Amino acid sequence: MNPRPDVSVVLVSFNTRDLLRECLQTVYAQTGVTMEVFVVDNASRDGSAAMVCAEFPDATVIVSELNLGFAAANNRAMEQCSGRFVVLLNTDAFLRPGDLERAVRKMEANPKAGLAGARLVGRDGSFQPSARQFPSLTNDVLALTGLSALGRHSKFFGKADRTWADPSVETPADWVPGAFAIIRREVLESVGLFDERFFLYYEEVDLCRRIISAGWQVWYWPELVVVHIGGESSRQMKRLSMSSSGSQLTLWRMRSALLYYRKHHPLKAWLAMQAESLWHRLRLFRNELRGGADAKAKAEESLAIVSLYRQAWKETRGGRLCPTRPW
Repeated sequence: MNPRPDVSVVLVSFNTRDLLRECLQTVYAQTGVTMEVFVVDNASRDGSAAMVCAEFPDATVIVSELNLGFAAANNRAMEQCSGRFVVLLNTDAFLRPGDLERAVRKMEANPKAGLAGARLVGRDGSFQPSARQFPSLTNDVLALTGLSALGRHSKFFGKADRTWADPSVETPADWVPGAFAIIRREVLESVGLFDERFFLYYEEVDLCRRIISAGWQVWYWPELVVVHIGGESSRQMKRLSMSSSGSQLTLWRMRSALLYYRKHHPLKAWLAMQAESLWHRLRLFRNELRGGADAKAKAEESLAIVSLYRQAWKETRGGRLCPTRPW
């Protein structure tokens, strides 16, 4: 009987073949730990699954004919994991040499750590928020109004993403991004896997909240450095694109926000919707007064967001119901 591996690495792929290849190359270059690797292919059309089978034969490939979403796809692999620790890794996140060994040693040295994240950086080395505070109405409003960005060095205005803190200092956190996370196996056995009602967004926030509620800790460990290109692409967007794909992602984010608030703060789901809708109504009014092509585009964007939030509220029944997957 084979001994239990130190780490089970889980990746979810959705039409990211080339990034997936690069990611797996960094995984298999790791030393100092024993591991098994699972790739869940979420109905990709770019040959991702075939590439993994051909180039990484040691990996276990789970192919879904439907896009299960992030939470459910990860769960399909985690149900089969046998490692002492489970590592979740985005396909656009790349490990540096020794990351997995350092992560395992840190978990072994911190028995109360249930889940931990890494220092996420772009390809250019720029820091991405990696230790974050649970969502709240206050944090939502600070982000909507831009005050969190303007006051990023303030402990109040920058609290959601802890932008005021020294990123080189390890710290307990409310939650860490799912681009990289190492989770103790017994924690998952105790609190359960991802809540599959979250198709995309908020699933790692919900899991971290359940882990902390069960008496474990969530940590940010900056000596683990993971290159994550997702943050770079989002920084290129000066504002939300209300193309069909942009509208879809925005709708998914709103659905998940309502599901999260209804689950953990039942009375605040309606307030969260009203806060964002009110902000965009004010933004719509201001830009209608300003005039001009740019103001018109921003006004149309705000109008679309208000409409999308009404749709999200209706489809989730105020956060009480998960719409039929795939979203």
